[in-house]
Amino acid sequence: MENQLPEGKQIVLFDGVCNFCNDSVRFIIKRDKNDLFRFASLQSDLGKKLTEERGIDTEKIDSIILINPGKAYYLKSTAALEVAKKLSGAWPLFGIFQYLPEAFRNLVYDYVAKNRYDWFGKLETCPMPTPEEQEKFLAT
Repeated sequence: MENQLPEGKQIVLFDGVCNFCNDSVRFIIKRDKNDLFRFASLQSDLGKKLTEERGIDTEKIDSIILINPGKAYYLKSTAALEVAKKLSGAWPLFGIFQYLPEAFRNLVYDYVAKNRYDWFGKLETCPMPTPEEQEKFLAT
């Protein structure tokens, strides 16, 4: 599977039916000035394959996963902070939060993740990317 992924790109797996997650993907796309990220929903065949290959239980991790193919993968708050560190603007400053204990960061992260459908809503299906966004998505 690794050799089928775009070279030099990092893969953001996200909950495709979550409004907050979809808005976050669009937020990342706008600030990804180095064209580093590609996206796939956790519900897609590719998302399922990538999580399965890494032994990630999507019943427990169901919001964001960052995969740097052939090198590493990141979960929850660490994934979000790794993405932020590579965005344009002041967002890399959020990397400072990686110095906080991961258990503490993930408590906050899990609280938001647990409530995201109530706060931001849920879609019946993954929305289709706009034509401008299409090249950023590996699977829909």
